[in-house]
This record gives sequence, structure tokens and C-alpha cells, in this order.
Amino acid sequence: MTERFVLDASAVLCLIRGEPGADVVAAALPESSISAVNLAEVVAKLVDLGMNEDLIARVLDPLRLRGLPFDSEQAHASGLLRRLTRALGLSLGDRACLSLAAQLGATALTTDRTWSAVAATAKVVMVR
Repeated sequence: MTERFVLDASAVLCLIRGEPGADVVAAALPESSISAVNLAEVVAKLVDLGMNEDLIARVLDPLRLRGLPFDSEQAHASGLLRRLTRALGLSLGDRACLSLAAQLGATALTTDRTWSAVAATAKVVMVR
């Protein structure tokens, strides 16, 4: 059985920027999904970096990210994680990634070391 992964926005940005850990994310890409919430975070960050829509498409399209909808079930699961993650400062995007990983029985990939404290929610791997 092949391990499945859910990418946090930080993992995708790590890959795009060629930062340490990018090789881990690249190797996981074929078996990865991303929440629509986290994909929106990636696009927003690229906008913040001054990229226009065409350049963002040229950067993201080759990654073939499999974006999954943030539906009612995901919204509920992410909201319930608030109690466990409030003190850690995890965002909605962080919780969307964690709840999707838990739902899929997948491993969440992130660069955010704070997530190690919530590894009981889903398997979490720090890419660097």
C-alpha cells in the first residue's frame, strides 16, 4: 500500500522556493492531495510575492496539485480542531490540512514545527 500525503501550504511553498525539505515534498507529490483552503493560501502567498495570474499558473500547473474541496464535513472537523490547537496558534488552513489528512488516513506534510504537538490528530511529518 502506498502512503498518501496531504500538503500544507508551507510544504508547497518550500518546494516552489527550493528550500531545504523541497526534495521530500517533490518525492511525495505523486501521492499527494491539498485542501482547497491550503491551495488558496499558496496562491495568496504567490500574489504577495508579486506574481501575476499567468506566472502563478506557470509555477503551479507543473506540480499537478490535486486540490480537494473544503466541504461541510471538512469545515466541521476543522472547527472541532480549534479546541486542541488554539494554544498553538494554528490557523484555519493548518486545521484544514490536519483534518483532511485525518479523514484520508494520510500523512500531513508541513514545515511548521508547532504541528508536532498535534500529531495525535493525524500523522505529521516535518519536511525540514
